Amino acid sequence: MGRSRIFLLRLFYFIKANMTLQTTPLNASHRAMNAKMVDFGGWDMPLHYGSQLEEHKQVRTDAGMFDVSHMRVVDLKGEGVRDFLRYLIANNVDKLQSTGKALYSCMLNPEGGVIDDLIVYFINETYFRLVVNAGTADKDIAWMQEQALTHAPKLQITPRTDLAMIAVQGPKAAEKLWEATPGMKNLASDLKPFTAFEMGAMFVARTGYTGEDGFEIMMPVKAAAFFWDALAKAGVKPIGLGARDTLRLEAGMNLYGNDMDETISPLEAGLAWTVDLKSERDFIGKAALLAKPATRKLIGLVLQDKGVLRGHQVVKTAHGDGEITSGTFSPSLNQSIAMARLPNDVQIGDTVQVVVRDKLLNAKVVKYPFVRNGKALV
Repeated sequence: MGRSRIFLLRLFYFIKANMTLQTTPLNASHRAMNAKMVDFGGWDMPLHYGSQLEEHKQVRTDAGMFDVSHMRVVDLKGEGVRDFLRYLIANNVDKLQSTGKALYSCMLNPEGGVIDDLIVYFINETYFRLVVNAGTADKDIAWMQEQALTHAPKLQITPRTDLAMIAVQGPKAAEKLWEATPGMKNLASDLKPFTAFEMGAMFVARTGYTGEDGFEIMMPVKAAAFFWDALAKAGVKPIGLGARDTLRLEAGMNLYGNDMDETISPLEAGLAWTVDLKSERDFIGKAALLAKPATRKLIGLVLQDKGVLRGHQVVKTAHGDGEITSGTFSPSLNQSIAMARLPNDVQIGDTVQVVVRDKLLNAKVVKYPFVRNGKALV
């Protein structure tokens, strides 16, 4: 190895070792609960608080709380904000007509690739709220600002760094949330999925990333630790990133950077249901999607042999090779599962082979989700 390359490697590891990780307002709370902290995309986040398996089961059977304050809330305000969002995202915000109603969508580049997936909330005709992923937040905001220069120059795009976010998920999420915040019960007991409301400085949405009932609550940064402690006293257990990933994969929910990115169309990422190609409305990436029909699809796999399915493993089918995008061992099913991008001709019920450590292991093709509301679906 040349001296220049050795120098560059040493420089890289020096910079990495001395980089300051970003922290959420709950960092001290995680450490007080003895969380195993890890670098998650530049954020100091809890992997688990002792047992990833127990945390997974806690959410499937009771209630757990997640610190998701690393995700970015972005408020869009001004005249023409609806028209701007009609152009910016692939799903149609015309579906949002009542205050607090939410919509899941992808934001695409002109080539039809996914810049990010996000949730948009309708507040009123001059005010919409978006929640975007942590790892893409800066890129997302820059893209929105660039598009607004041409399509909505007076629009105010405000990243809400003053807000924290905590998710409460599980079949007993509502029960324990009411216990922690008694004043919320009368306002939120009839709240429907993908709907939100404001309670003082708190914004409460019935949304989540686990396949269970639950809520995502946004609040001022200064209130986050107090709310976290109140939930803990009501018996809501803290849940780390490890269980969050197994829960979302069992629920068949995409992870940006794994199951889709800027090179992948939502039509090949199992997200065709979030793309409005029927109306006359134009949006960024629509022409590319229409010009290039999908030749692959995202589909579920359940491993039939011993082993564990992981991302990037090659999948061999009678119609050509594919690739696993997300894979794990499912605590709920007690076997390994995955989502894989495979040729369109592959059908539910087919048997395919996955290359795992130079061995071909059999896997059954299934329709995901694998688990929802605590019940196995495959």
